[in-house]
Amino acid sequence: MKKNKSVIAAALASAAVTLAFVAPVHAAPSLPTLTKGVLTIATDNPAYSPYFVDNKPANGKGFESAIAYAVAKQLGYSASQVKWVVAPFNSVIQPGKKNFDFDINEVSITADRAKAVDFSTGYYDVAQAVVTTKTSKIAKAKSIADLANAKLGAAVGTTSYSTITDVIKPKNKPSVFDTNDIATQALINGQIDGLVVDLPTAFYIAAAGIKNGVIVGQFATKPGAEQFGLVLSKGSALTASVSKAVDALRANGTLKTIANAWLSSSAGAPTLK
Repeated sequence: MKKNKSVIAAALASAAVTLAFVAPVHAAPSLPTLTKGVLTIATDNPAYSPYFVDNKPANGKGFESAIAYAVAKQLGYSASQVKWVVAPFNSVIQPGKKNFDFDINEVSITADRAKAVDFSTGYYDVAQAVVTTKTSKIAKAKSIADLANAKLGAAVGTTSYSTITDVIKPKNKPSVFDTNDIATQALINGQIDGLVVDLPTAFYIAAAGIKNGVIVGQFATKPGAEQFGLVLSKGSALTASVSKAVDALRANGTLKTIANAWLSSSAGAPTLK
């Protein structure tokens, strides 16, 4: 997924996430960063909620800001040793010299992109979600069963469509659209009760794509789901260390803790069961 940018305003809990400390994979001075003793992290500008808060990546608030600082800490860098720079998404996934040690910007790991850049192991398994309007009959659904009578839609050939057929299994045949833009218009027109998309897209549609948009909820991810990865220069000497840091944070539950804090109920996207 990535990424139709527009102003996204989402009400989020501003309390900082307390992260469990794990012994660093490497002491900071041993890593060949762009600047010795400094970890340079990039993201786009503006940096949108719920991934960042107030367009200030350095404040530690928001899902990806919290992830970035957790990785930095795991690598042995304190917050004061982190430097943030701007890197537009389209430039990040192109080959060539980078102005960062790693970038964090909801970049999905794909084989084609991996030809031009390095990726860390995935720091987020992309969930599917249902988005609708506040006046929809499914706006207050609390479970998958509550969606049984809904008319749902999704883009053709997507994980979102298979989520409808394999997970939700509504009584009504789902509508299929060529693109998410067309599907969103169908939701606006009342042709469907809800639209299934990946969670990052759901945040965008609910906040900026439709009037009075709301995320009904998200679904638990399954093995092999789309993942976001940290982006590094192709052949970076840091890739292995950064991946080990991400793996450690996944193993000790930190990634899940951060996701729960910023991409679940507190962000208006509870998990439907």
